[in-house]
Amino acid sequence: MKHPAWASVALTSASALTLALLAGCGTQAVNPVTGKTERLVMDERQEVATGQKNHAEVIKEYGLYPDPKVQAYVNQLGQKLAAQSHRAGLTWHFTVLDSPEINAFALPGGYVYVTRGIMAYLDSEADLAGVIGHEIGHVTARHGAQRATQQQNAGLGVLAASVLGAVLEAKGMSGAGRVASEVSQNVAAGLIASYGREQELQADALGAEYLARNQYDPANMIDVITVLKNQERFAADRAREAGKATPGQAGWLASHPSNDQRLQDIRQIAAKYPAKPAQGNYVDEGKARYRQILDGVTFGESPEQGVTRGQQFYHQGMGFAMTAPTGWSIQNGAQALTLINSEGSAGLVVRPVPTELGRSHDQIIRSWVKPTQGQLQGKQINGLTASEFKGQRRNAQGQVQDIRLTLIDGPLDHQYLLMPSARDANVMAQEWTKLKAAENSFRALTNADKAAARPWQIKTAPYPRGGFAQLAKQSPLVQAPEAQLRLINGFYGAGEPKPGELVKVIVPR
Repeated sequence: MKHPAWASVALTSASALTLALLAGCGTQAVNPVTGKTERLVMDERQEVATGQKNHAEVIKEYGLYPDPKVQAYVNQLGQKLAAQSHRAGLTWHFTVLDSPEINAFALPGGYVYVTRGIMAYLDSEADLAGVIGHEIGHVTARHGAQRATQQQNAGLGVLAASVLGAVLEAKGMSGAGRVASEVSQNVAAGLIASYGREQELQADALGAEYLARNQYDPANMIDVITVLKNQERFAADRAREAGKATPGQAGWLASHPSNDQRLQDIRQIAAKYPAKPAQGNYVDEGKARYRQILDGVTFGESPEQGVTRGQQFYHQGMGFAMTAPTGWSIQNGAQALTLINSEGSAGLVVRPVPTELGRSHDQIIRSWVKPTQGQLQGKQINGLTASEFKGQRRNAQGQVQDIRLTLIDGPLDHQYLLMPSARDANVMAQEWTKLKAAENSFRALTNADKAAARPWQIKTAPYPRGGFAQLAKQSPLVQAPEAQLRLINGFYGAGEPKPGELVKVIVPR
Protein backbone atom coordinates (compact mmCIF):
# COMPACT_ATOMS: atom_id res chain seq x y z
CA MET A 1 0.00 0.00 0.00
CA LYS A 2 1.34 3.36 -0.97
CA HIS A 3 1.22 6.86 0.48
CA PRO A 4 -2.30 8.29 0.99
CA ALA A 5 -1.63 11.12 -1.46
CA TRP A 6 -1.81 8.52 -4.21
CA ALA A 7 -4.91 6.77 -2.94
CA SER A 8 -7.30 8.62 -5.23
CA VAL A 9 -5.43 7.48 -8.34
CA ALA A 10 -7.08 4.20 -9.36
CA LEU A 11 -4.20 2.51 -11.15
CA THR A 12 -3.26 -1.05 -11.96
CA SER A 13 -0.39 -2.37 -14.05
CA ALA A 14 -2.74 -2.39 -17.03
CA SER A 15 -5.43 0.17 -16.26
CA ALA A 16 -2.80 2.86 -15.64
CA LEU A 17 -1.88 2.60 -19.27
CA THR A 18 -5.24 3.30 -20.89
CA LEU A 19 -4.92 5.36 -24.08
CA ALA A 20 -7.48 7.30 -26.06
CA LEU A 21 -8.88 5.46 -29.04
CA LEU A 22 -6.74 6.36 -32.00
CA ALA A 23 -8.77 7.89 -34.79
CA GLY A 24 -8.38 7.55 -38.53
CA CYS A 25 -7.98 4.64 -40.86
CA GLY A 26 -4.29 4.05 -40.04
CA THR A 27 -1.17 4.01 -42.14
CA GLN A 28 0.66 1.37 -44.14
CA ALA A 29 3.97 0.37 -42.57
CA VAL A 30 6.53 -2.38 -43.05
CA ASN A 31 6.97 -4.58 -39.99
CA PRO A 32 10.71 -4.50 -39.15
CA VAL A 33 10.70 -8.17 -38.09
CA THR A 34 8.58 -9.84 -40.77
CA GLY A 35 9.15 -7.42 -43.66
CA LYS A 36 5.42 -7.48 -44.37
CA THR A 37 3.30 -4.38 -44.93
CA GLU A 38 0.65 -3.83 -42.27
CA ARG A 39 -2.11 -1.29 -41.75
CA LEU A 40 -1.56 0.15 -38.27
CA VAL A 41 -3.21 3.01 -36.39
CA MET A 42 0.11 3.90 -34.75
CA ASP A 43 3.17 4.99 -36.69
CA GLU A 44 6.57 5.04 -35.03
CA ARG A 45 6.16 8.63 -33.84
CA GLN A 46 2.87 7.70 -32.13
CA GLU A 47 4.42 4.60 -30.60
CA VAL A 48 7.17 6.69 -29.02
CA ALA A 49 4.66 9.28 -27.81
CA THR A 50 2.53 6.51 -26.28
CA GLY A 51 5.47 5.05 -24.38
CA GLN A 52 6.66 8.43 -23.22
CA LYS A 53 3.19 9.47 -22.07
CA ASN A 54 2.60 6.35 -19.99
CA HIS A 55 6.11 5.91 -18.58
CA ALA A 56 5.34 8.30 -15.72
CA GLU A 57 2.20 6.31 -14.85
CA VAL A 58 4.19 3.08 -14.67
CA ILE A 59 6.71 4.69 -12.31
CA LYS A 60 3.90 6.11 -10.17
CA GLU A 61 2.26 2.69 -9.95
CA TYR A 62 5.34 0.60 -9.18
CA GLY A 63 8.11 2.98 -8.15
CA LEU A 64 11.74 2.90 -9.30
CA TYR A 65 14.01 0.46 -7.54
CA PRO A 66 16.33 2.87 -5.68
CA ASP A 67 19.71 1.31 -6.51
CA PRO A 68 21.71 3.12 -9.22
CA LYS A 69 24.01 0.12 -9.62
CA VAL A 70 21.14 -2.22 -10.48
CA GLN A 71 19.48 0.35 -12.75
CA ALA A 72 22.73 0.99 -14.65
CA TYR A 73 23.41 -2.73 -15.08
CA VAL A 74 19.97 -3.48 -16.52
CA ASN A 75 20.06 -0.43 -18.77
CA GLN A 76 23.50 -1.32 -20.11
CA LEU A 77 22.43 -4.88 -20.84
CA GLY A 78 19.20 -3.71 -22.46
CA GLN A 79 20.97 -1.15 -24.65
CA LYS A 80 23.39 -3.83 -25.83
CA LEU A 81 20.54 -6.13 -26.82
CA ALA A 82 18.51 -3.36 -28.44
CA ALA A 83 21.49 -2.27 -30.55
CA GLN A 84 21.38 -5.71 -32.22
CA SER A 85 17.59 -5.75 -32.63
CA HIS A 86 15.39 -5.03 -35.63
CA ARG A 87 14.79 -1.47 -34.40
CA ALA A 88 18.21 -0.32 -33.25
CA GLY A 89 17.33 3.25 -34.24
CA LEU A 90 14.76 3.69 -31.47
CA THR A 91 15.74 5.51 -28.28
CA TRP A 92 15.38 2.68 -25.80
CA HIS A 93 14.65 2.94 -22.07
CA PHE A 94 15.20 0.10 -19.58
CA THR A 95 13.91 0.41 -16.03
CA VAL A 96 13.90 -1.77 -12.89
CA LEU A 97 10.67 -1.41 -10.93
CA ASP A 98 10.48 -1.67 -7.14
CA SER A 99 8.00 -4.53 -7.14
CA PRO A 100 8.13 -8.11 -5.85
CA GLU A 101 5.89 -9.22 -8.72
CA ILE A 102 7.43 -11.75 -11.08
CA ASN A 103 6.90 -9.60 -14.12
CA ALA A 104 8.36 -7.84 -17.14
CA PHE A 105 6.57 -5.76 -19.74
CA ALA A 106 7.05 -3.16 -22.44
CA LEU A 107 5.33 -0.08 -23.82
CA PRO A 108 5.38 0.82 -27.51
CA GLY A 109 8.25 3.01 -28.58
CA GLY A 110 11.08 1.33 -26.68
CA TYR A 111 10.11 1.42 -22.98
CA VAL A 112 11.00 -1.87 -21.27
CA TYR A 113 10.52 -2.76 -17.60
CA VAL A 114 11.63 -5.61 -15.36
CA THR A 115 10.75 -5.98 -11.70
CA ARG A 116 13.26 -6.80 -9.00
CA GLY A 117 10.84 -9.65 -8.28
CA ILE A 118 11.61 -11.48 -11.51
CA MET A 119 15.33 -10.71 -11.21
CA ALA A 120 15.44 -12.66 -7.92
CA TYR A 121 14.48 -15.89 -9.68
CA LEU A 122 16.85 -15.60 -12.63
CA ASP A 123 20.26 -17.22 -12.37
CA SER A 124 22.52 -15.38 -14.80
CA GLU A 125 23.04 -12.35 -16.98
CA ALA A 126 22.05 -14.47 -19.98
CA ASP A 127 18.73 -15.34 -18.31
CA LEU A 128 18.02 -11.65 -17.71
CA ALA A 129 19.03 -10.96 -21.31
CA GLY A 130 16.41 -13.50 -22.39
CA VAL A 131 13.69 -11.72 -20.40
CA ILE A 132 14.70 -8.33 -21.79
CA GLY A 133 15.09 -9.74 -25.29
CA HIS A 134 11.54 -11.11 -25.16
CA GLU A 135 10.19 -7.67 -24.27
CA ILE A 136 12.35 -5.98 -26.92
CA GLY A 137 10.77 -8.46 -29.34
CA HIS A 138 7.28 -7.20 -28.51
CA VAL A 139 8.42 -3.68 -29.40
CA THR A 140 10.40 -4.56 -32.53
CA ALA A 141 7.56 -6.68 -33.92
CA ARG A 142 5.19 -3.78 -33.20
CA HIS A 143 2.83 -5.93 -31.18
CA GLY A 144 1.52 -2.89 -29.31
CA ALA A 145 0.63 -1.14 -32.56
CA GLN A 146 -0.97 -4.34 -33.89
CA ARG A 147 -3.12 -4.64 -30.80
CA ALA A 148 -4.06 -0.97 -31.00
CA THR A 149 -5.28 -1.57 -34.54
CA GLN A 150 -7.25 -4.66 -33.54
CA GLN A 151 -8.92 -2.86 -30.65
CA GLN A 152 -9.79 0.14 -32.80
CA ASN A 153 -11.47 -2.23 -35.21
CA ALA A 154 -13.34 -3.74 -32.27
CA GLY A 155 -14.33 -0.29 -30.98
CA LEU A 156 -12.40 -0.68 -27.72
CA GLY A 157 -9.93 1.52 -25.89
CA VAL A 158 -6.28 0.63 -26.23
CA LEU A 159 -4.14 -0.64 -23.37
CA ALA A 160 -0.41 -0.52 -23.90
CA ALA A 161 1.12 -3.10 -21.59
CA SER A 162 2.78 -6.40 -22.31
CA VAL A 163 3.60 -9.08 -19.81
CA LEU A 164 6.20 -11.82 -20.02
CA GLY A 165 3.77 -14.61 -20.76
CA ALA A 166 1.47 -14.05 -17.78
CA VAL A 167 1.17 -12.38 -14.41
CA LEU A 168 1.41 -15.61 -12.44
CA GLU A 169 -0.95 -16.36 -9.61
CA ALA A 170 2.17 -17.36 -7.71
CA LYS A 171 3.00 -13.68 -7.24
CA GLY A 172 0.69 -13.78 -4.24
CA MET A 173 3.51 -15.64 -2.50
CA SER A 174 5.41 -12.37 -2.26
CA GLY A 175 2.44 -10.38 -1.01
CA ALA A 176 1.84 -8.56 -4.28
CA GLY A 177 -1.87 -9.34 -4.59
CA ARG A 178 -4.47 -6.83 -5.71
CA VAL A 179 -7.48 -5.91 -3.58
CA ALA A 180 -10.99 -6.85 -4.60
CA SER A 181 -11.87 -3.41 -5.95
CA GLU A 182 -8.93 -3.61 -8.35
CA VAL A 183 -9.44 -7.19 -9.52
CA SER A 184 -12.25 -6.33 -11.88
CA GLN A 185 -10.12 -3.60 -13.44
CA ASN A 186 -7.23 -6.02 -13.92
CA VAL A 187 -9.41 -8.68 -15.52
CA ALA A 188 -11.18 -6.27 -17.85
CA ALA A 189 -7.92 -4.61 -18.77
CA GLY A 190 -6.25 -7.95 -19.33
CA LEU A 191 -8.87 -9.04 -21.83
CA ILE A 192 -7.90 -6.06 -23.95
CA ALA A 193 -4.20 -5.88 -23.14
CA SER A 194 -3.23 -9.51 -23.60
CA TYR A 195 -1.06 -10.54 -26.50
CA GLY A 196 -2.14 -13.44 -28.65
CA ARG A 197 -0.45 -16.81 -28.62
CA GLU A 198 1.41 -16.14 -31.86
CA GLN A 199 2.72 -12.81 -30.58
CA GLU A 200 3.98 -14.34 -27.32
CA LEU A 201 5.70 -17.19 -29.14
CA GLN A 202 7.16 -14.75 -31.65
CA ALA A 203 8.56 -12.68 -28.76
CA ASP A 204 10.11 -15.86 -27.31
CA ALA A 205 11.74 -16.60 -30.66
CA LEU A 206 12.99 -13.02 -30.97
CA GLY A 207 14.40 -13.23 -27.44
CA ALA A 208 16.41 -16.28 -28.53
CA GLU A 209 17.54 -14.48 -31.69
CA TYR A 210 18.70 -11.41 -29.79
CA LEU A 211 20.59 -13.63 -27.37
CA ALA A 212 22.40 -15.24 -30.29
CA ARG A 213 23.16 -11.87 -31.91
CA ASN A 214 24.87 -10.84 -28.66
CA GLN A 215 26.81 -14.10 -28.31
CA TYR A 216 24.63 -15.49 -25.52
CA ASP A 217 23.46 -19.09 -25.87
CA PRO A 218 19.79 -19.00 -27.07
CA ALA A 219 19.17 -22.01 -24.83
CA ASN A 220 18.97 -19.51 -21.96
CA MET A 221 15.43 -18.78 -23.15
CA ILE A 222 14.62 -22.30 -21.96
CA ASP A 223 15.80 -21.26 -18.48
CA VAL A 224 13.51 -18.21 -18.58
CA ILE A 225 10.40 -20.20 -19.47
CA THR A 226 11.38 -22.83 -16.89
CA VAL A 227 11.39 -20.09 -14.22
CA LEU A 228 7.79 -19.25 -15.14
CA LYS A 229 6.81 -22.92 -15.22
CA ASN A 230 8.32 -23.50 -11.78
CA GLN A 231 6.36 -20.55 -10.41
CA GLU A 232 3.18 -22.24 -11.59
CA ARG A 233 4.26 -25.51 -9.96
CA PHE A 234 5.06 -23.75 -6.70
CA ALA A 235 1.63 -22.06 -6.64
CA ALA A 236 -0.10 -25.36 -7.42
CA ASP A 237 1.80 -27.20 -4.69
CA ARG A 238 0.98 -24.57 -2.09
CA ALA A 239 -2.69 -24.63 -3.08
CA ARG A 240 -2.86 -28.41 -2.72
CA GLU A 241 -1.20 -28.23 0.69
CA ALA A 242 -3.84 -25.71 1.77
CA GLY A 243 -6.65 -27.88 0.38
CA LYS A 244 -7.52 -25.30 -2.28
CA ALA A 245 -8.10 -25.68 -5.99
CA THR A 246 -4.98 -25.63 -8.12
CA PRO A 247 -4.57 -22.16 -9.66
CA GLY A 248 -5.35 -22.23 -13.35
CA GLN A 249 -4.92 -19.89 -16.25
CA ALA A 250 -8.37 -18.38 -16.00
CA GLY A 251 -9.58 -15.20 -17.63
CA TRP A 252 -7.13 -13.40 -19.83
CA LEU A 253 -4.29 -15.75 -18.85
CA ALA A 254 -6.01 -18.45 -20.89
CA SER A 255 -5.26 -16.49 -24.07
CA HIS A 256 -1.54 -16.98 -23.55
CA PRO A 257 0.29 -20.13 -24.56
CA SER A 258 0.84 -22.45 -21.63
CA ASN A 259 4.34 -22.61 -20.22
CA ASP A 260 4.44 -26.31 -21.15
CA GLN A 261 3.81 -25.36 -24.77
CA ARG A 262 6.31 -22.53 -24.57
CA LEU A 263 8.97 -24.86 -23.19
CA GLN A 264 8.40 -27.27 -26.05
CA ASP A 265 8.50 -24.51 -28.67
CA ILE A 266 11.53 -22.70 -27.28
CA ARG A 267 13.51 -25.95 -27.09
CA GLN A 268 12.84 -26.45 -30.80
CA ILE A 269 13.84 -22.85 -31.54
CA ALA A 270 17.03 -23.05 -29.48
CA ALA A 271 17.99 -26.33 -31.17
CA LYS A 272 18.13 -24.55 -34.52
CA TYR A 273 21.11 -22.50 -33.38
CA PRO A 274 24.58 -24.06 -33.66
CA ALA A 275 26.41 -25.28 -30.59
CA LYS A 276 29.10 -22.77 -31.53
CA PRO A 277 28.35 -19.50 -33.35
CA ALA A 278 30.43 -18.54 -36.39
CA GLN A 279 32.50 -16.15 -34.27
CA GLY A 280 33.53 -18.87 -31.81
CA ASN A 281 32.09 -19.95 -28.48
CA TYR A 282 29.15 -18.24 -26.84
CA VAL A 283 30.17 -15.67 -24.25
CA ASP A 284 30.14 -16.50 -20.55
CA GLU A 285 26.53 -16.53 -19.34
CA GLY A 286 27.53 -14.06 -16.63
CA LYS A 287 26.44 -15.98 -13.55
CA ALA A 288 29.08 -14.44 -11.27
CA ARG A 289 28.40 -10.90 -12.57
CA TYR A 290 24.70 -11.36 -12.05
CA ARG A 291 25.13 -12.63 -8.49
CA GLN A 292 27.18 -9.53 -7.67
CA ILE A 293 24.37 -7.30 -8.94
CA LEU A 294 21.74 -9.23 -6.97
CA ASP A 295 23.76 -9.00 -3.76
CA GLY A 296 21.70 -6.88 -1.37
CA VAL A 297 18.66 -6.49 -3.64
CA THR A 298 15.39 -6.35 -1.68
CA PHE A 299 13.40 -9.59 -1.71
CA GLY A 300 9.63 -9.54 -1.27
CA GLU A 301 7.85 -6.40 -0.16
CA SER A 302 9.80 -3.29 0.73
CA PRO A 303 9.32 -1.08 3.80
CA GLU A 304 7.88 1.60 1.51
CA GLN A 305 5.13 -0.82 0.44
CA GLY A 306 4.58 -2.52 3.79
CA VAL A 307 5.65 -6.07 4.63
CA THR A 308 3.73 -9.23 5.52
CA ARG A 309 5.14 -11.60 8.13
CA GLY A 310 2.77 -14.51 8.65
CA GLN A 311 -0.48 -13.06 10.04
CA GLN A 312 1.12 -9.68 10.70
CA PHE A 313 1.33 -6.64 8.41
CA TYR A 314 3.74 -3.80 9.12
CA HIS A 315 4.05 -0.50 7.29
CA GLN A 316 7.01 1.51 8.54
CA GLY A 317 6.44 4.37 6.11
CA MET A 318 2.91 4.94 7.44
CA GLY A 319 3.71 3.84 10.97
CA PHE A 320 0.96 1.24 11.51
CA ALA A 321 0.52 -2.50 11.92
CA MET A 322 -2.38 -4.97 11.69
CA THR A 323 -3.03 -8.63 12.49
CA ALA A 324 -5.08 -10.96 10.29
CA PRO A 325 -7.24 -13.59 12.00
CA THR A 326 -5.85 -17.14 11.99
CA GLY A 327 -6.33 -18.74 8.60
CA TRP A 328 -6.88 -15.42 6.83
CA SER A 329 -4.54 -14.04 4.17
CA ILE A 330 -3.12 -10.57 3.67
CA GLN A 331 -3.20 -8.96 0.23
CA ASN A 332 -1.08 -5.83 -0.02
CA GLY A 333 -2.13 -3.88 -3.11
CA ALA A 334 -0.92 -0.56 -4.43
CA GLN A 335 -4.12 1.22 -3.40
CA ALA A 336 -5.31 -0.78 -0.40
CA LEU A 337 -4.62 -3.51 2.10
CA THR A 338 -7.11 -6.39 2.33
CA LEU A 339 -7.40 -9.05 5.03
CA ILE A 340 -9.38 -11.97 3.53
CA ASN A 341 -10.86 -15.13 5.01
CA SER A 342 -9.79 -18.56 3.73
CA GLU A 343 -12.89 -18.97 1.57
CA GLY A 344 -12.44 -15.57 -0.06
CA SER A 345 -16.01 -14.72 0.92
CA ALA A 346 -15.30 -11.91 3.39
CA GLY A 347 -12.58 -9.42 4.12
CA LEU A 348 -11.57 -6.09 5.60
CA VAL A 349 -10.39 -3.46 3.12
CA VAL A 350 -8.07 -0.74 4.44
CA ARG A 351 -7.64 2.37 2.29
CA PRO A 352 -5.64 5.54 2.96
CA VAL A 353 -7.88 8.58 2.89
CA PRO A 354 -6.96 11.04 0.10
CA THR A 355 -5.57 14.16 1.73
CA GLU A 356 -7.73 16.46 -0.40
CA LEU A 357 -10.87 15.21 1.41
CA GLY A 358 -9.88 17.08 4.57
CA ARG A 359 -9.53 15.94 8.18
CA SER A 360 -13.11 15.86 9.49
CA HIS A 361 -14.51 12.33 9.65
CA ASP A 362 -17.99 13.63 8.84
CA GLN A 363 -16.69 15.52 5.80
CA ILE A 364 -14.72 12.49 4.57
CA ILE A 365 -17.83 10.28 4.80
CA ARG A 366 -19.98 12.78 2.91
CA SER A 367 -17.38 13.39 0.19
CA TRP A 368 -16.06 9.85 -0.32
CA VAL A 369 -18.83 7.46 0.70
CA LYS A 370 -21.78 9.72 -0.27
CA PRO A 371 -24.34 8.10 2.05
CA THR A 372 -28.08 8.68 1.71
CA GLN A 373 -28.49 8.35 5.48
CA GLY A 374 -26.59 7.16 8.50
CA GLN A 375 -24.99 7.86 11.86
CA LEU A 376 -21.36 8.51 12.83
CA GLN A 377 -20.19 7.55 16.32
CA GLY A 378 -16.77 8.31 17.81
CA LYS A 379 -14.58 5.71 19.51
CA GLN A 380 -10.96 4.76 20.22
CA ILE A 381 -8.91 1.93 18.71
CA ASN A 382 -5.66 1.21 20.54
CA GLY A 383 -5.41 4.85 21.61
CA LEU A 384 -6.16 6.21 18.11
CA THR A 385 -9.16 8.43 17.41
CA ALA A 386 -11.73 6.67 15.24
CA SER A 387 -15.36 6.94 14.10
CA GLU A 388 -17.78 4.17 13.14
CA PHE A 389 -20.40 4.85 10.47
CA LYS A 390 -23.61 2.86 9.97
CA GLY A 391 -25.96 3.85 7.19
CA GLN A 392 -26.99 3.40 3.60
CA ARG A 393 -25.90 4.55 0.17
CA ARG A 394 -26.85 3.89 -3.44
CA ASN A 395 -24.61 1.68 -5.54
CA ALA A 396 -23.71 2.25 -9.18
CA GLN A 397 -26.98 0.62 -10.24
CA GLY A 398 -28.99 2.97 -8.03
CA GLN A 399 -29.87 0.28 -5.49
CA VAL A 400 -29.88 1.13 -1.78
CA GLN A 401 -27.32 -0.87 0.22
CA ASP A 402 -26.39 -1.00 3.88
CA ILE A 403 -22.87 0.12 4.73
CA ARG A 404 -20.68 -0.06 7.81
CA LEU A 405 -17.17 1.33 8.01
CA THR A 406 -14.66 2.88 10.34
CA LEU A 407 -12.45 5.94 9.91
CA ILE A 408 -9.30 6.13 11.99
CA ASP A 409 -6.65 8.80 12.55
CA GLY A 410 -3.47 6.76 12.20
CA PRO A 411 0.11 7.57 13.11
CA LEU A 412 2.18 10.16 11.23
CA ASP A 413 -0.92 12.26 10.46
CA HIS A 414 -2.40 9.67 8.05
CA GLN A 415 -6.08 8.69 8.04
CA TYR A 416 -7.63 5.39 6.96
CA LEU A 417 -10.98 3.96 5.95
CA LEU A 418 -11.62 0.39 7.13
CA MET A 419 -14.53 -1.29 5.38
CA PRO A 420 -15.78 -4.85 6.06
CA SER A 421 -17.06 -6.64 3.00
CA ALA A 422 -18.75 -10.00 2.42
CA ARG A 423 -20.42 -12.03 -0.31
CA ASP A 424 -23.81 -11.67 1.35
CA ALA A 425 -25.46 -10.75 4.64
CA ASN A 426 -25.21 -14.28 6.04
CA VAL A 427 -21.45 -14.43 5.47
CA MET A 428 -21.08 -10.95 6.97
CA ALA A 429 -22.88 -12.11 10.12
CA GLN A 430 -20.82 -15.31 10.34
CA GLU A 431 -17.50 -13.47 9.98
CA TRP A 432 -18.39 -10.31 11.88
CA THR A 433 -16.43 -11.20 15.02
CA LYS A 434 -13.25 -11.83 13.02
CA LEU A 435 -13.81 -8.74 10.88
CA LYS A 436 -14.04 -6.62 14.02
CA ALA A 437 -10.97 -8.34 15.50
CA ALA A 438 -9.02 -7.47 12.37
CA GLU A 439 -10.24 -3.88 12.57
CA ASN A 440 -9.35 -3.61 16.27
CA SER A 441 -5.81 -4.84 15.57
CA PHE A 442 -4.99 -1.54 13.84
CA ARG A 443 -2.22 0.05 15.90
CA ALA A 444 0.79 2.30 15.83
CA LEU A 445 4.02 0.37 15.28
CA THR A 446 5.61 -0.81 18.51
CA ASN A 447 9.33 -1.39 18.91
CA ALA A 448 8.66 -5.13 18.56
CA ASP A 449 6.72 -4.47 15.35
CA LYS A 450 9.59 -2.41 13.94
CA ALA A 451 12.04 -5.22 14.65
CA ALA A 452 9.76 -7.79 12.98
CA ALA A 453 9.29 -5.51 9.96
CA ARG A 454 12.92 -5.58 8.86
CA PRO A 455 13.01 -6.08 5.08
CA TRP A 456 14.65 -9.08 3.45
CA GLN A 457 17.50 -9.06 0.97
CA ILE A 458 19.26 -11.47 -1.36
CA LYS A 459 22.73 -12.67 -0.42
CA THR A 460 24.93 -15.59 -1.43
CA ALA A 461 26.30 -18.35 0.79
CA PRO A 462 28.15 -21.63 0.26
CA TYR A 463 25.77 -24.55 -0.19
CA PRO A 464 25.99 -26.61 3.02
CA ARG A 465 26.15 -30.39 3.29
CA GLY A 466 22.77 -30.25 5.00
CA GLY A 467 21.32 -28.91 1.77
CA PHE A 468 18.34 -26.63 1.34
CA ALA A 469 16.77 -28.08 4.49
CA GLN A 470 19.67 -26.66 6.51
CA LEU A 471 19.43 -23.29 4.77
CA ALA A 472 15.68 -23.21 5.41
CA LYS A 473 16.23 -23.46 9.18
CA GLN A 474 18.28 -20.25 9.05
CA SER A 475 15.92 -18.42 6.66
CA PRO A 476 13.37 -15.76 7.63
CA LEU A 477 11.03 -17.06 4.90
CA VAL A 478 7.73 -18.17 6.41
CA GLN A 479 5.89 -20.03 3.67
CA ALA A 480 7.56 -23.28 2.57
CA PRO A 481 11.10 -21.91 3.06
CA GLU A 482 12.91 -24.94 1.66
CA ALA A 483 10.71 -24.95 -1.44
CA GLN A 484 11.19 -21.20 -1.89
CA LEU A 485 14.96 -21.50 -1.63
CA ARG A 486 14.91 -24.25 -4.25
CA LEU A 487 12.72 -22.04 -6.43
CA ILE A 488 15.03 -19.05 -6.10
CA ASN A 489 18.04 -21.15 -7.03
CA GLY A 490 16.52 -23.05 -9.95
CA PHE A 491 16.30 -26.44 -8.23
CA TYR A 492 12.56 -26.63 -7.63
CA GLY A 493 11.43 -30.23 -7.45
CA ALA A 494 14.81 -31.89 -7.95
CA GLY A 495 18.56 -31.47 -8.11
CA GLU A 496 21.19 -30.10 -5.77
CA PRO A 497 24.12 -27.69 -6.06
CA LYS A 498 27.53 -29.02 -5.15
CA PRO A 499 28.62 -28.51 -1.52
CA GLY A 500 30.46 -25.20 -1.28
CA GLU A 501 28.89 -23.78 -4.45
CA LEU A 502 27.47 -20.29 -3.94
CA VAL A 503 23.68 -20.17 -3.78
CA LYS A 504 21.17 -17.39 -3.19
CA VAL A 505 19.78 -17.05 0.33
CA ILE A 506 17.35 -14.63 1.92
CA VAL A 507 18.42 -12.75 5.05
CA PRO A 508 17.09 -9.75 7.02
CA ARG A 509 18.54 -6.42 5.99
